[in-house]
Amino acid sequence: MAKSTKTYEERIRALEKKEQESIEATKKLIAQRKELEKRKKAEESKKRTHRLCQIGGAVESVLGCPIEEEDLPKL
Repeated sequence: MAKSTKTYEERIRALEKKEQESIEATKKLIAQRKELEKRKKAEESKKRTHRLCQIGGAVESVLGCPIEEEDLPKL
């Protein structure tokens, strides 16, 4: 069995380096997750807006006239 030629200080530095790399990788993954969540929220918002516009158009079509803001409580 070969003996380790690295000193304790060298081994500690190597572990500290790995620890720092792990911390940086974790920060990067957190940033990627936040970006994906942001994109998901934006996509859901666009879909909701599109759906609401379609519903409004369908209601106007059935009523036969445009819906004004003051007409909203009457609906």
